[in-house]
Amino acid sequence: MKTLLGRRTRVLAATTATAGLVLLTACTSTDDGDGGASKTAAGGVELAKAGQLTTCTHLPYPPFQSEIDGKVQGFDVALIDLVADDLGVKQEILDTPFENFKTGAFLNSDECDLAAAGMTITEERKKNVDFSDPYFNATQAVLVDKKAGVTSLADVKSKKVKLGAQAQTTGEDYVKKEGFDPVSFESSDAVLNGLRAGQVKAVVIDFPVVQGWLKDKATADAFEVVDSLDTGEQYGFTVKKGNTALQKAINKALSDAKADGTYKKLYEQWIGPYDESAAEPSAT
Repeated sequence: MKTLLGRRTRVLAATTATAGLVLLTACTSTDDGDGGASKTAAGGVELAKAGQLTTCTHLPYPPFQSEIDGKVQGFDVALIDLVADDLGVKQEILDTPFENFKTGAFLNSDECDLAAAGMTITEERKKNVDFSDPYFNATQAVLVDKKAGVTSLADVKSKKVKLGAQAQTTGEDYVKKEGFDPVSFESSDAVLNGLRAGQVKAVVIDFPVVQGWLKDKATADAFEVVDSLDTGEQYGFTVKKGNTALQKAINKALSDAKADGTYKKLYEQWIGPYDESAAEPSAT
């Protein structure tokens, strides 16, 4: 799939209903408009822009982040709001191409303070960014057209059913290692649309995303999960290499949220019934 580095980025307020949508070309200006305000937040955390915690993400990726009623909401958004609260600032979200999360480009250029995008912790990605403690254990789901007549990922392969996956993701990496040549889609929405349009008859993507899709009756009537792939994945938030102050602030917010029940409440709100095994991953 072609890279999307020329794609425009979008700045969105995370939870403010009245917030407008602003289009910006990435890395075009160093003027942050802070008017001399301090960029140092609580705990000595240095921010890209004064008064805000700027989060890079890739929309949409429900239930972790997506636009709902004009606001960017989701599990990741809610968790990072906790970090912003601890720092005494607001969260602002920048919608960027997913491949930048692998390289840490927007972190290195100080466009963003952190990245939150349902991103799996991998050794390869650790070469370019520092991860928070893991906050979610993820599995991959195989979702198929009910008319395709397949019952597993192995069945998809043996019957040569066309398979799709989101580009630049661990799901895509996994199926490629299994010998598939998947159709690559830019976003999770594009994956679902490709399945609906018949461009592919099966897809592999993170299980919570599929759970969200199947809440729609028309989708549930047409498609079904035939396989769950436990790939040992854990999600983490990322910061620029060496940004230990912000990394520690994120880890503290996660730890506090799990201790006081906030994490469980948010998990049930955005993911579904609380799964302690998925919600209590150990630190990497």
